[in-house]
Amino acid sequence: MKRCPTCSRTFTDPNLSYCVEDGTPLITEEEPVDESTVVSPYRPPAHYVPPGTAREKQRRVWPWVLGIFGAFGLGVAVLIIAAVVLIPKSVRSVQTNANTNTSTNTSTETTDQPENADAPPPTDEAQVLEQLTTIEHEWTKANINADKKKLARILADDYVGPAPEGGLMGKTEYLATIERDTSIETWELKDLKLQLAGNRATLTGGITYFAGSQNISYNFTDRFVWRNGRWQATGSEIQRKE
Repeated sequence: MKRCPTCSRTFTDPNLSYCVEDGTPLITEEEPVDESTVVSPYRPPAHYVPPGTAREKQRRVWPWVLGIFGAFGLGVAVLIIAAVVLIPKSVRSVQTNANTNTSTNTSTETTDQPENADAPPPTDEAQVLEQLTTIEHEWTKANINADKKKLARILADDYVGPAPEGGLMGKTEYLATIERDTSIETWELKDLKLQLAGNRATLTGGITYFAGSQNISYNFTDRFVWRNGRWQATGSEIQRKE
């Protein structure tokens, strides 16, 4: 026989562990009690879950599980939204940088820019000196790399210059005999002077080639003509400094 210590009710059902009135755990009663107080065997309703049972613990766990899954879903949603917003911006940024780099590289290569064939020759000597200085650097680089495409654009069709073994040669022979020079690491132009007369310009100065521990310097005179909206080289003279 079992008794509820709270309400003092007694129960004879050996499978009953909790008071059906207040849910208090029952205690075993050793002494016999009056039959008038005995309650017929009682089976708690199926939906009733005494405190502390496994089912109650399971119910307590579910809110945590749902909370974890909810937080995970929210995190995934945030990542998706961030990707949708940030990836297009990154792509646009890369495209902008690529366009900027292309524009920068193009601006340094004046001989590759499209020109207006009807444009008159510039008359500002400072501007012409800057343009011809850029062409001289491109011309030197093309010579070192044997860039025939670049040279063909820099040199006018009636170009005449010194041949490697003496004498003179034209544009066709120049392009046919040019060879790559891997010994020159860099070069320097200095003492540049300009003479401008209408669509004709003459540039004089010095150039020093740096090849390892050796420095080789030359004096040069290059002549240019304004044709088809750009400067083209028509002749050159060069003399090595001792």
